[in-house]
Amino acid sequence: MTKTLLHTCCAPCSVSCVEQLRTEGIEPVSYWFNPNIHPYQEYKARRDTLIGYAKQINMELIVQEDYGLREFTCAVAEDIDHRCGTCYEMRLDRAAEFAAENGFDSFTSTLFVSPYQQHERMAQIAEQAARKWGVSFLYRDFRPGFRSGQQQARELGLYMQKYCGCIFSEEDRYAKQILRDQQEPLKHFQNR
Repeated sequence: MTKTLLHTCCAPCSVSCVEQLRTEGIEPVSYWFNPNIHPYQEYKARRDTLIGYAKQINMELIVQEDYGLREFTCAVAEDIDHRCGTCYEMRLDRAAEFAAENGFDSFTSTLFVSPYQQHERMAQIAEQAARKWGVSFLYRDFRPGFRSGQQQARELGLYMQKYCGCIFSEEDRYAKQILRDQQEPLKHFQNR
């Protein structure tokens, strides 16, 4: 049986990925390394939900504890608008390194389930990391299972995050509201 490390961004995104891999006869080992997730309470909620879910479905989980606020923000600070590539590199490179150093045949990531991520860019970065560390990248386009996986996660009562993970993606989530508030900052108080 292939020994595959599954870099896991969160429990909800892992649902359909794990199901697909198991259907193929691959038993993934989940790997938590996400220094991009902020603030700490969000990081903790996602990590703890994954820990509980892994136990529930009897999946081995390796938690590499690294709340990387400073490292991540320093890495993306010079080009926040293009931060995703740096984020993918940080996480996929570490997953490939861990897989190579711990006897895994291959690695992949739950990031490949999201229709909101830069899929081709991630695959390119994962391939580079695979070559660098001498381990195979197990490419899977998990996106077809995204909606059903999210629905299953809701049914299971898993914590469902509202943004990608970094503090800048949370800002993007509120962009329209922030713009409205900037355009009409005192309107609410003037009408009293």
